[in-house]
This record gives sequence, structure tokens and C-alpha cells, in this order.
Amino acid sequence: MVKAIVLAAGAGTRLRPLTFETPKPMVPVVNRPVIHHVLDNLLRHGIQSVAVNLYAHADQVRGYCGDGSRWSLKILYSPEPKLMGTAGAVKKVEGFLKGGPFFVMSGDGLSDIDLTAMLAFHRRHKSLATMAVKAVESRFDYGVTLLGGGGRIRGFKEKPSWSDVFSNKVNTGIYLFEPEVLRLIPKGKVYDFGHELWPKLLRLRKPIYAYEWKGYWTDVGNLSEYRRSQIDALDRHIRINIPGTELRKGIWVEGGSLIDPKAVLRAPCLIGKGCRIEAGAVIGPYTVVGDRAMVCTQAKLDHCILFDNVTVGKDVHLSNCILGANGQVRENITVYEAAVLNIRE
Repeated sequence: MVKAIVLAAGAGTRLRPLTFETPKPMVPVVNRPVIHHVLDNLLRHGIQSVAVNLYAHADQVRGYCGDGSRWSLKILYSPEPKLMGTAGAVKKVEGFLKGGPFFVMSGDGLSDIDLTAMLAFHRRHKSLATMAVKAVESRFDYGVTLLGGGGRIRGFKEKPSWSDVFSNKVNTGIYLFEPEVLRLIPKGKVYDFGHELWPKLLRLRKPIYAYEWKGYWTDVGNLSEYRRSQIDALDRHIRINIPGTELRKGIWVEGGSLIDPKAVLRAPCLIGKGCRIEAGAVIGPYTVVGDRAMVCTQAKLDHCILFDNVTVGKDVHLSNCILGANGQVRENITVYEAAVLNIRE
């Protein structure tokens, strides 16, 4: 049986201030945490047993995912009092993983990658370790991979400078390993995939391959990519479950929300559970409103992301803004262009 581990221990420094109180895997994309979408995709491809490592705000991840039954999964948690690195985290659950091939998934990577096809590629090439790669325009934030014939990996560079760029195939952080790889990771030591394990496999001339994914993938690791992921999801560029009922094309509303007939909803947009949208309010386009939000009369939201329990006051105009959980914006305020607000009473 193929298993998986989801790496969910990162601190999310590039997403601050959102991640001061919300761990990166729990940051919502179309009103569901990123890790929710990762688990959805694992289930779609028949993965039923998953380990999740924990560090920052561990109680939030554990509290949301529970025992995995909402996905018909079984989840094992691996708390890390001290961060062990990406490969060190995998070594820590060696007993859980060693029975057969296993996937490593990033808890903050958003993708609809075909894991079934990746597994078939891995087996066809008799690969010891397979890395999912994606051709992208900007390469400096990611490890890049140099490929030989048949997709065999011949070299790579972790987060290169301009002079080091030799490929546009970037490391997505999605891997498939045979259990023999676990023997090459030192026990009880901080150890990294990109800087240590993959270079070791290359030096040892092990059969390692790259599976190129031509569908959707993004690292929800900074604010610009986070905003882009919401737009892509609403535009249906990624196979992802958008919650709620699609009242008309591109407009989704979850249960228990009260929307005044004189409010305006402009596609695409999503209204969460238990919201109240007053008369004259304008929602959208490209706006996601979290659960139990209150949007008062004459408020206007354009390209905005509202977390749960947010209040937007009368005549407030927000464009391209993110409003954190429990945030409140008072009346008669206009805020434009990429503001991240954590305003509370």
C-alpha cells in the first residue's frame, strides 16, 4: 500500500502577518486550508494512510484534520519539538513509511498533480526517488533541476542565483520514494531534501528521475502567490473543490448565509457559511468571504480575501486586500492595493 507524509511544520515567515496566528498549511484557499486540498488530492488517488508532521500552531492543524475521517483517511501525527528539516521529518516516521513506496507532499503547496500517473512513471523507470518538477517562468525562489534522457536527474541547484540558472524545471517539493531511501537519512539529525538528500542520491549515482507535471502547481509561500492561488481557484485553473452552491456561474455561497436581495455579487466570488451581506454591499469580483463574516451596507470588496469572523463596516471600500481572522474595519475607510489588515477592536 502506498502511503504519504504531508510536511506541515513550517513557520511561514514569508506569509507574515497572516502566519503570526495561522500556520501556513492552515491558510485558506477558497475557504478551505491548503492542507485540506492536499488531503483531497491524496484521497483522489487512493492514498488512505497519511502522516502529518507538526511544529508551528500544531493544535490548529490537528484540530482541523482530526483523525482524517472527514476524508476517509487515517492520519498519524508526528510532533516536532525541534524542527528536523524536510528529510529529517520523514526519517522520524520511518516505521510508518517503510512498508512500500511513499509520497512526500508539501503542506503549503497547491496542486492537482496526478499522483497515479507519477506512481506509474516511477515504477516504469524503476526509480529509487522521483521528484515532481514544473516548468515556471521565475526560478529564483525554487530549486531547479537538470534532466537527462528519459527524465533522469543529472543535476540541480537549490534556490539559485542568476548565474546558476540552468533549467526552468523547478522542484515542487512533491516526491515519491522507495523505502530504501530511508536508510540514507541519518537518524535524529536535522536533514534537508534539497540541500542534502538529493545531492547524496546524485553522488551515489542512484536511479533518480523527474516527473514533469504540466498541470497546476504553486507554492503558497508568499503573499503574491497566495493571492494568485485564490484567483486561479475561482477561475477553475486547478481541479479543486469549491465549497457551497453555485447560485449562478462563478458565484458560490455556503449554507446559512443571509444575503440581502439588494446586495450585488459579481463573479467570480465565494461567500462562506453563516455570513450576512447587507443591502447595497458589493462583493467581487475575485473576492472570497470567510465563514461568519458581516459585510455592512454600501461596503465594496474587490479582489479581497476575508478570513473567518470578519466585519467590514458601512461604506468601507477594500481592493486587493487580505483581512485576517476576527478582523474589523470601521466605517468610511478606503484601502487599496495589496494591504494585509489585522485590525481588531
